[in-house]
Amino acid sequence: MSTIHTPHVEHSRHVEQLITGQATSDGAGVKLTRVLTQNLQHRLDPFLMLDAFGSDKADDYIAGFPDHPHRGFETVTYMIAGRMMHRDSAGHEGLLENGGVQWMTAGKGVIHSEIPQQEEGVMEGFQLWLNLPQQEKMRLPWYRDFKNAELPQFETEAGVAVTVIAGESHGIEGAVTRPATQPNYLDLHLPAGAHFAQKLPASHNAFIYVYRGEVSIMGRAVPVQRMAILNNDPLTDGVVIEANAAAKVLLISGLPLKEPIVQYGPFVMNSKNEIYQALSDFRDGRLAEIA
Repeated sequence: MSTIHTPHVEHSRHVEQLITGQATSDGAGVKLTRVLTQNLQHRLDPFLMLDAFGSDKADDYIAGFPDHPHRGFETVTYMIAGRMMHRDSAGHEGLLENGGVQWMTAGKGVIHSEIPQQEEGVMEGFQLWLNLPQQEKMRLPWYRDFKNAELPQFETEAGVAVTVIAGESHGIEGAVTRPATQPNYLDLHLPAGAHFAQKLPASHNAFIYVYRGEVSIMGRAVPVQRMAILNNDPLTDGVVIEANAAAKVLLISGLPLKEPIVQYGPFVMNSKNEIYQALSDFRDGRLAEIA
């Protein structure tokens, strides 16, 4: 892990709104917190959903996510602790472990499962849904597993450890880039009293999620297990995050697609007719045809 010089942010974004996630369950009863909910999809375009899961009780996660379909977007699963096996209808298979990332492009359609490979201990992580532009929604599925050691990482002069899952930070390019949505996905580990500056285009939507400790942005405290939506002032050039105590934070931003968003469960398209087609294809066994 190399030391990087911190860029200067002249006008930091502010916190527009603090969000408390909604406790829910998904898959075969996995307990989780839905942080980015459907009513925020247009505000945080191109991001569709962020789930946080974390428990040391096996009953909260052991059944996992048996076979289920997706069409029209990408899933990014970041495992903080635990082991999860992925298998899908496109022939991909991978074991997601501590600190690893699984990036899956559902495209025209995929049926996959995500099953815990442990019967005890902590299972913790996040799943982010990233929309696809209209012209890419019916592309072929794609999948890649990244072990933690394969993810670009660096440390700032202030001692902040940064993992660059997607995009770019301080001149370090992330594991994945996407030209259409330009996602930045950073995991930040800040010592108490440290600060972190990240350049952000004013046109991008951005938010943070604090999963350990507490931080502040322009004097506004963001406590643990809260998402802070950052404002879109065109005069800003980035964000400065300060750690009130030792903290761990996801910083996520991207270029909005500004296209219609029509979601029905695991399908996200641009029109109701496309949703009806997805349901028909799934019912008739055509959803996951690769050719």
